[in-house]
Amino acid sequence: MVELSSAQNALKDAYLVAMCNQLNTKTNPLLTRIKQSSNDVYGKQIIKVSPVGLNGGVGAGTETDLLPTANGNNYVQFKTSLKNLYGTIEISDKAIRASSSNENFINLLDAEMEGLLTASKFNLGRMLYGDGTGAVAKVESYAEHVATVDSVKNLMEGMVVDSYTTTTCDNAGLRIAYVDRTNKKVYFTTNPSVEMEAGDILYVQGSKDNEITGLGAIFGTGDLYGLSREANKWLNPYTNSTSTEISDEILQSAIDFLSENSGSEVDFISCGAGVRRAYQQYLSFYRRNIDVATLEGGYKAITFNGIPVVTDRFVPDDTLYMLDTTKFTLHQLCDWEWIEGEGGKILRQKPGYPAYTATLVKYADLICDQPNAQAKFSAIKSTVTNPFLGE
Repeated sequence: MVELSSAQNALKDAYLVAMCNQLNTKTNPLLTRIKQSSNDVYGKQIIKVSPVGLNGGVGAGTETDLLPTANGNNYVQFKTSLKNLYGTIEISDKAIRASSSNENFINLLDAEMEGLLTASKFNLGRMLYGDGTGAVAKVESYAEHVATVDSVKNLMEGMVVDSYTTTTCDNAGLRIAYVDRTNKKVYFTTNPSVEMEAGDILYVQGSKDNEITGLGAIFGTGDLYGLSREANKWLNPYTNSTSTEISDEILQSAIDFLSENSGSEVDFISCGAGVRRAYQQYLSFYRRNIDVATLEGGYKAITFNGIPVVTDRFVPDDTLYMLDTTKFTLHQLCDWEWIEGEGGKILRQKPGYPAYTATLVKYADLICDQPNAQAKFSAIKSTVTNPFLGE
């Protein structure tokens, strides 16, 4: 029989580094472009001072005039709490005892860690584009224990969700058995104790209002990092919700606007699959070559004037983001670590059960130093008119 201490050592020494590398570089292309830092972390909070606009102590005059009055940088203080990101594995005592050799035990751990890695990458990628609430779908109708939702992009078999009516949690810990992606229906492994209604919201288990500040929040309407958007207009990114066809012209116009008004340099474009297909169609109409670049992490992307254009499953089909990723930082208390119990134990018995659990954790949140340096189109058509039709 394999000793429990062997499992502890394997998780701490063999798996942790590999897990950190995979989560930081293989979650999605956007995360690989965002720097990670432990700066500006104070206790349980991130407090970051950010400059706004230009230094005011510049001017011109004659040789007998007074020098320009000193007016230093304007600063604001961003404040947000560290979000607690968890991933838990569970191994039964029976499975450990049945692993009569190191090879069997390694296969057991490999399977558990691969499952944890896949789930963690999925949810971290989802959070980057989310609004911080943990909401994954809105119920449109409910009948015969099946929920029809507005979107299934954020849902996957095996996920555990809670259903809420406004602020009330009606059902906690519902596990998704099957997602009918064609008809946007969700089936659960057990029937909800309270029947859902149209308007109910599904959240990742225990995550309501506890996730990182993703693009959904940065491009949202409420306060951001403890500051009022109304009092700080520069917190509002460039947005365009007018129904339009994708073209080089609209992409360049947004880049020019951001450059002239915020001094940003767009270096990353992320879009839904529908937008990418429309852009490829646009390029084919004009007989343009589709340039492909290899990004950090091995990702492939088409490009616009050298800027990677990446599709992401968590971006709505009609949406496109234009980002200056140098303005983003994932502030963290530490990188991914195992929660250690008494005596540095990673694997701990689950109270009342013949099983052991281990939990991976990261305390972090995403801050965009300059929201007005970012852009979003939210109503791009999925097809492009052929300009040569009829000629």
